[in-house]
Formats: sequence, structure tokens, C-alpha cells
Amino acid sequence: MALLEGTVAFESLTRTEEYQGQDTGRYTITLTLDDEIAEALSEQGVKLRSYEDTSQRKFASKFPVKVVDANDERFIGPLTRGSKVRLAYKMGDPHPVHGVPTYLNAVRVLELADDDGSGIDEGF
Repeated sequence: MALLEGTVAFESLTRTEEYQGQDTGRYTITLTLDDEIAEALSEQGVKLRSYEDTSQRKFASKFPVKVVDANDERFIGPLTRGSKVRLAYKMGDPHPVHGVPTYLNAVRVLELADDDGSGIDEGF
């Protein structure tokens, strides 16, 4: 099982993701990745999406995913945009069109971002 760290862009970990009004049946998290991690994944055949000059990748599971905090306690609450996380994942078999799939196994919340995801406390 592989590990990587990134910043949460989108997540659907407490219920399955919906796309265009349809339930996908998958629990997902999309991370913004630093250049080094993005390059390593790309070299392994994983396709990445580019957004505002950063690389992103979605990780998915058909099963509920274990989410813990830095102390190994069950994480309860919303995982906000901009939060720093570490993922445990595995890669599947390469597909000639879609590249190598990434399967989500577990999430560790390293640093929880403010609710608006900006990292700035309002009112100061």
C-alpha cells in the first residue's frame, strides 16, 4: 500500500459521490498535489488533472473509508477544502485509455483548514 500527502480540493467520504444528479456508488477525495508527488504518479501511469497550475487526482473506493486524525482517533466532522491529509491507496492495473486507477484505502487528517478553505480566520 502506498502513501502520499496532499491538500483536499473536493471530498465525498461520509456518503457516496453524486455526479450530475446520479449516485456514483463511490466514496471519493480529490487532492491537490505538489509537483514532486504529481510527477511520481504520472511516471507510474496515473493520469492527473490540471487546475490553476496545480495537479489534482481523484482517489475512490466502493466501500466506506477509514478517516482518522493525527492521533489515530476517528475523525468526526466535515473535511474542509484546503485541509492537509495523508492517503493510503493502492494502484490498479493499467488501462490503455484511462491510465492506472488509484483506489482509496484510508485518510489521515494532518491539518484541518478553516471552513471556507482559505486558511484565514475572519474577524481579525
